[in-house]
Amino acid sequence: MKKIKYPYLTKEVEVYERENGHTIVLAHKEGVLANVSTWVKTGSINETDLNNGISHFLEHLMFKGTHKHKAGEFDKTLEAKGAIVNAATWKDYTFYYVTLPAGQNCEDLKLAIELHADMMLDPVIPEEEIGAPFDLNDTKVTDKRERHVVIEEIRMRKDQSWTKVYNACNFNMYTNHPYKRDVIGTPEIISKLTRDDIMDYYRTFYTPKNMTTIVVGDFNHEEILKKVETEFDFKGRENSPARVNNLDKPVSKRVEETSHIKTSYAMFGWLGPKASDLKQTICLDLISIIFGDGTSSRLYQNLIEKPSEPVFNMISSEHYQFKDGNNFFVQANFKPDKKDEALQLIKDELKKLLDEKITEKELQKAKKKTKTRFAYSAETVSEIGETIGYYTTVCGDLKLIEEYLNDLEKITVEDLENAVRKYLPLENAVISTLVPEDCTK
Repeated sequence: MKKIKYPYLTKEVEVYERENGHTIVLAHKEGVLANVSTWVKTGSINETDLNNGISHFLEHLMFKGTHKHKAGEFDKTLEAKGAIVNAATWKDYTFYYVTLPAGQNCEDLKLAIELHADMMLDPVIPEEEIGAPFDLNDTKVTDKRERHVVIEEIRMRKDQSWTKVYNACNFNMYTNHPYKRDVIGTPEIISKLTRDDIMDYYRTFYTPKNMTTIVVGDFNHEEILKKVETEFDFKGRENSPARVNNLDKPVSKRVEETSHIKTSYAMFGWLGPKASDLKQTICLDLISIIFGDGTSSRLYQNLIEKPSEPVFNMISSEHYQFKDGNNFFVQANFKPDKKDEALQLIKDELKKLLDEKITEKELQKAKKKTKTRFAYSAETVSEIGETIGYYTTVCGDLKLIEEYLNDLEKITVEDLENAVRKYLPLENAVISTLVPEDCTK
């Protein structure tokens, strides 16, 4: 058992690594609410062109019953106890969680652990809940099972302008890495996946070594540890060999699409350091805040607030953290006939990050905002569970959280400038634009 000093919590977090590879994390948070979650180290990072979207599809199907509990019983039982039950899929992970009042003597928390473990280890995934594979061109198909729910979700997202410009940018940032694919998949793939495909994927990646179960709340640790160990009985389930993906090198590319829209969109994208490189990750977080986070950021002030006739309707920056390498984005929406001017203005602002040096005042303001967000992540059992899940699954080491605030405090203006030079040169950017069909010139 390892103990981790988690900032803002009154007791150390306990990490138990079982012989089979399953990790259990127990965190103390005073109050009536508790959170149980299991993070699985799989998402689109483990998908191929043949099964892209299977991680998200499986997430939906995990709630469709076990040999002990029929479909709907899991949600119904826990929601009657005041629980919030949900799941999420992203590039590096899929996680499932329950947040609820722990109950007298933690009886409801124990029930949640029991049901949660049953769902994670023994999903039935029945054919009648999946829906039969079908031809997308067959207009007579009326079966509205989960397959069709997911396909409809994909189709709704495909009509969203921001999704289009992001997917085009993300796809072209990579050469071979699985991160290039959209997590939700395509209708063509989802319509054809069989139950055997889904169960093979489940057995391959839902293994002890790939799972971290986190319990956050006010409870007897010895009692809850024993409960988790008992309920998470993998019955000898074997671990699959770990997959290693080759990292892609940054590329410079410009791509454009047209659509039935009234305004234009652009996204600049860069490949960054691994999430586990905490110093560089923090540097890019700070740069994102200074450059494009909120109305006081450089991009907003210089391109929206100050111009008498601004070209941009909105502009911001984002920093996404991933196991195999982070992404930094600048995203903008602007007047439809101002594409060339808009792109040049963004390039000019990027150049100013070095020419007009980041000030100590900007750095301290960004640090303050970062500390506030970090403190907020320790406010609720759900936030604590998600933060622990992120560090254990994406960063691969919860111990990094012990030094986060110290590492943040040590960052200098020079560190930020070096990060800009290393990760955000224009020659390493993919630029994706989405413009109205009559504004292609």
